[in-house]
Amino acid sequence: MKNKTVFKGKLINVTVKKVRLPNGYTVTLETIKHRGAALIIPFLSGDRVILLKQYRPVIDSYIYELPAGTLDKGESPLSCARREIIEETGFAAKKFTYLGKIFPVPGYSTECIFIYKAEDLTAREHVAEADEVIEAGVFTRADIRKLFRSGKIVDAKTISAFAMCGWL
Repeated sequence: MKNKTVFKGKLINVTVKKVRLPNGYTVTLETIKHRGAALIIPFLSGDRVILLKQYRPVIDSYIYELPAGTLDKGESPLSCARREIIEETGFAAKKFTYLGKIFPVPGYSTECIFIYKAEDLTAREHVAEADEVIEAGVFTRADIRKLFRSGKIVDAKTISAFAMCGWL
């Protein structure tokens, strides 16, 4: 069966397609097609990072998370990381180190998130986007672990990134 697009949006497209699995079983997949994203762990020093408290209207809650954003059409993950760190924290980074990638929900989405460590930060002028409600704060490794252990860091991409850099 050919991919049938059932929804086309600004951020995602939803498709339906029948697929034969390696064991011969046929399934109908409902798939969210996503351009991908970049996430940044902004290090102010070896023991201090910038973490965001961001309102997420889909879950009607504030959550702690690292800066991240969706790739613009044709944009590289590194270019997205460079743009997003400024937009969400007001800092630019001179050094980016690629840590890896994750697929947050591979059961139904193609989204791939590229994770970068950012260092040698300098303050930049920035204007918050109207559709983002964000408070940036500085946290130590001990602060992050305490937030995680108390169940206050629930964002999967943030948990993965902190695990990748050895903070959890």
